[in-house]
Amino acid sequence: MSSSVSVSPYQGYVYAYPHKTSYRPLDPRPSLREVWAGESHTNLFLYLHIPFCEMRCGFCNLFTRTGAPEELVAAYLDALEHQARAVRDALDDPGFVTAAIGGGTPTYLSAAELTRMFDLTERIMGADLRAVPLSVETSPATATTDRLVVLAERGTTRISIGVQSFIDAEARAAVRPQRREEVEAALGAIREVGFEALNIDLIYGIDGQTETSWRYSLDAALAWKPEEIYLYPLYVRPLTGLGRRARDWDDHRLALYRQGRDHLLAAGYEQVSMRMFRLPGSVGVAEYRCQSDGMVGLGCGARSYTSRLHYSYEYAVGAGQVRAIIDDYVRLAPEEFDVANVGFRLGEDERRRRHLIQSLLQAEGLDLASYRERFGVEVVAGFREELERLADRGWLEGDAPAAGAGWLRLTPEGLAHSDAIGPALFSGRVRELMAGYEER
Repeated sequence: MSSSVSVSPYQGYVYAYPHKTSYRPLDPRPSLREVWAGESHTNLFLYLHIPFCEMRCGFCNLFTRTGAPEELVAAYLDALEHQARAVRDALDDPGFVTAAIGGGTPTYLSAAELTRMFDLTERIMGADLRAVPLSVETSPATATTDRLVVLAERGTTRISIGVQSFIDAEARAAVRPQRREEVEAALGAIREVGFEALNIDLIYGIDGQTETSWRYSLDAALAWKPEEIYLYPLYVRPLTGLGRRARDWDDHRLALYRQGRDHLLAAGYEQVSMRMFRLPGSVGVAEYRCQSDGMVGLGCGARSYTSRLHYSYEYAVGAGQVRAIIDDYVRLAPEEFDVANVGFRLGEDERRRRHLIQSLLQAEGLDLASYRERFGVEVVAGFREELERLADRGWLEGDAPAAGAGWLRLTPEGLAHSDAIGPALFSGRVRELMAGYEER
């Protein structure tokens, strides 16, 4: 394992592996039918990406642009329809067991635009979104009743709203200009319309945030009795001189994380990962397994996963590059959606590594028997050194890998260091590609 684990507990948020900055243009570009040939078309995750927001928050590293005019949104939905037709033609009777709409902010779209998005998705993809768990992201400014009603009528079971802080001054410090009244009104509308699950995102490590103010935001969120709460460390901080006091900031964020974790556990929540906390029994669990099941992504920032290829369109974060990529996407000829453009081909080692990372970063941990059944070897066959280093630090617990049964899990302190453990488990090839990534 890389020595970077000892440098900072905040190396990077590993929500997928390999990271998208390790993707490269595919040459030749394979057809989607070729990509999905021989793959399981059941237990699929359907993801739609809407790359528009009303504002750009100071901590944002998403693929999104602000201020998109109505004509661009209409053109984007046209392109989404072309892409959906190409993907559907490549898949034989796909079976979707869960779905999500993210961004950006999907509710940047008007109620009529959301209706069109749902219509084209269900009609073309053959997905019954009312029959599977469906998550949609929103924001305080766009969680209006007319939009929420459309989401509820079309089968949305989970709404995730990025509040970040219930204190106006902290929201401004994170370059998210919002008022507490607006946040409360949005949460009230969500509860009034009615969804199976409400998730509230909060951020710790904001400039000026203290243990007292953090507790205030936690309690303000708990007052709404959300079924889920995500606690995110701030990575992009609107503060000069950050590099000179990075160690202090790390210590501060860790202290706030532990405080938030303990407070939510005491309130009856269970920890699912470093970031995710859930009320037991409040949310149905989808059949989808991120370690092994496929993902079908629609939209210019969406990724798709097969067992051997992860692919997407170009990736960027900078505003100018994002705008250019979206402009290109909406101008693509329909036949251009028949192929995969950029991606990462996973050999056996990368598939094993992905399974390990995606499992260990969940509180449930790695099922040793499941790993052995899938790959025909014990996990220690390829990762003994990495696992021993985690165990030596007190970050790993469970049955001895050589025993061939049971589980391996991160300890509570291991989960606290998930953002160091995940990147430290990346392969040398992925690290090299990420280091050599250049925005267009």
